This record gives sequence, C-alpha cells and structure tokens, in this order.
Amino acid sequence: TIEIDFNSDEALYIQLRNQIIYGIATRQFHEGDALPSVRQLAEEIGINMHTVNKAYSVLRQEGLLRLDRRGTVIALDIDRLKAEEEMRDSLRVVLARGFCKGINRAEVHELVDEIFDEYE
Repeated sequence: TIEIDFNSDEALYIQLRNQIIYGIATRQFHEGDALPSVRQLAEEIGINMHTVNKAYSVLRQEGLLRLDRRGTVIALDIDRLKAEEEMRDSLRVVLARGFCKGINRAEVHELVDEIFDEYE
C-alpha cells in the first residue's frame, strides 16, 4: 500500500519513490513484479500522472525499475559498489543533520539497527 502525505513538505514524487523503495526493502515488491501503469497508480492514490511518471523515471535511473513488455517492473540491477557509494553520499548529509541536532553515535547505531530489523 502506497501512502502519500499531501500535507508534507516533501515532494509527492519523492514520497512515492521512497514508498516504492521501502516496499522493495520490506519484500512487499519483488524482483520482476509489475507495478501499476502510470495512469492507474495516479488514479489510485489521487495524484497527477506526471508525478508518478517522474517517480518511476527516478527509480529507473537508480536501477530499481525497468520497462519491459509488461510495463514497469521491479529490477534490482544496481551493482553493489555503486549502491554503497550512493548510500555513503546520502548518509553523510543525514548524519551531519543529526550531528547538528545533537544525536550521538550510539543513538545513530540504535536507529540503524531498528530500521534494519524492519527488513529482516
């Protein structure tokens, strides 16, 4: 189930992208699963088709989706080194924000363990 918060400051396409990534990580979506068409998903969650298309495009660029004869499907073909590099770049910013707010190393480790437990 994809949930969009229309009151959030986060862009709708980013929310949708993140929800799909979370769905893959929690095994709601699997390699080869077909996602709804752009039009269908836009109607289901009440957002513009261009917003869905943008989220799908970003996920294709990130190597998590591909187009095939069935439409848009989950494709986990990013290589591990590239994924680690992208994660490192994202974590630098997230950790810096946390550091500025006084979140310490032990609290970060606890958060990481808690989140990883959701995926196992």
